Amino acid sequence: MSATTPHVLQSLIADRWIGHTAARALHSAVNGREVALTHAENIDFGESLAHARRIGLPALLKLDFQQRAAILKALGAYLMERKEQLYAISAHTGATRPDSWIDIEGGVGTLFAYASMGRRELPSANVMHEGPAQQLGKEGHFLGSHVLVPKRGVAVHINAFNFPMWGMLEKFAPSFLAGMPCIVKPATATSYVAEAAARLMHESGLLPAGSLQLIVGSSGDLLDRLLETDVVTFTGSADTAAQLRVTPNLIQRSVPFNAEADSLNCSILGPDVTPDDPEFELFVKEVMREMTAKAGQKCTAIRRAIVPAKHIDTVASMLRERLAKLKVGDPAVEGVRMGALASMAQQADVAERLALLSQGNELVFGAKDGFAPIGDGVKDGAFFAPSLLLCRDAFANEAVHNIEAFGPVSTLMPYGSLDEALQLAAKGRGSLVGSVITKTPAIAAEAVFQAAAFHGRIMVLDREAAKESTGHGSPLPMLKHGAGPRRRWRGTGRHPRRQALPAALRGAGLADHDHRHHRRVPARRQGA
Repeated sequence: MSATTPHVLQSLIADRWIGHTAARALHSAVNGREVALTHAENIDFGESLAHARRIGLPALLKLDFQQRAAILKALGAYLMERKEQLYAISAHTGATRPDSWIDIEGGVGTLFAYASMGRRELPSANVMHEGPAQQLGKEGHFLGSHVLVPKRGVAVHINAFNFPMWGMLEKFAPSFLAGMPCIVKPATATSYVAEAAARLMHESGLLPAGSLQLIVGSSGDLLDRLLETDVVTFTGSADTAAQLRVTPNLIQRSVPFNAEADSLNCSILGPDVTPDDPEFELFVKEVMREMTAKAGQKCTAIRRAIVPAKHIDTVASMLRERLAKLKVGDPAVEGVRMGALASMAQQADVAERLALLSQGNELVFGAKDGFAPIGDGVKDGAFFAPSLLLCRDAFANEAVHNIEAFGPVSTLMPYGSLDEALQLAAKGRGSLVGSVITKTPAIAAEAVFQAAAFHGRIMVLDREAAKESTGHGSPLPMLKHGAGPRRRWRGTGRHPRRQALPAALRGAGLADHDHRHHRRVPARRQGA
């Protein structure tokens, strides 16, 4: 990786870039060199919110759904033309080219997806009728209907470090389409990617004034200034989410706060699958891919691989063999398939959690097996050995269902019957995604019925679906995307779901109205 001159990142506040004095240094995950610095200037969040309300909101509401959808499409095309600039910057996060593809082109793809849904499904207006009119009187002169209209608030997006561009765009797209100005706060460790993307978005000239603002650094007293019409969406650790969601102002004003936090996702190998079946190989490939893609730093990664007891050692052996062949190091080096964690702090966190998970379990593969990243300067990088654990009794070990090592770490666990497998899946107490690999429709049906209540998405995979499958860890904007009861997307006073249009608009910025009473009622789902 070539050296770059560190520059001071800037925040976009009230349509001007703020920040010239260097503060905190941000380092390359690959070689530890400084790649950027945060700025020391304080941000006036009163000014930021006032600008969003007085300038951004009216500018967005002068446009209708169709016009905002057209802007999203044009913005996606603009970013795609400049994607190589973003790939070069993303490389400092330790991501391989395929990893950065998820973040960069996956993020742009989200803009295109919401643009398409908006243009197909939404009217040339800012009022959307939901469902047919209902006759309320005998003669048919008194009718009632539900409509969706803009909430007339600001969307605050607090994002995670692992996908600094996709995480921003997958929240921005539905919020913008719903007519909400967005204030984005990326995780500091990889904020240089988010700043580069936001700078391109601003320079495009496509966005109405005040529709996008970016915070580099602390969010200060921003949450203390929000109103009832605003929305907060958060992606990150459960501990941080718990602290933010009890901000007195959010509680007093009932500001919707939706958090995507730790998730012990699982994948189940069906009891009907044998080593001779293609589905067996599919399962091993899925676990391997989810362990190593983005160095395991995906909210949807498989943390618990649930396998029939009679096949557990075979699966362990196959994964060990594949992990032993994996080349880890500087993504610029030919043949490297897994890069680094996003930062040294993340490396320390994963090591601590792996130590907790290892207690009472077998380490099938890990650093002890000769971990040696390749490339110049990698000794100062945030690399971590892919680590596969085996928990022989997952009913007795609660740690494997409660501790998430957010890196290339997964735990195998055996089961005796399908009921046992589904009980283990449920012990995650609410996960973003679960998958079932089976060749028997009846097993798939039972698994979906039992597991759907605990998972935001269930993927069923067999040899036929595998031909087109996007994989266990791929969220798709075209599908509804919910959550389990505890870990993901919790809101103030309601259980939110992140989903496709038109329902996503309700959460992203449209309030439900009962047209008969002309009375504003709470949005049924809040989220972005």
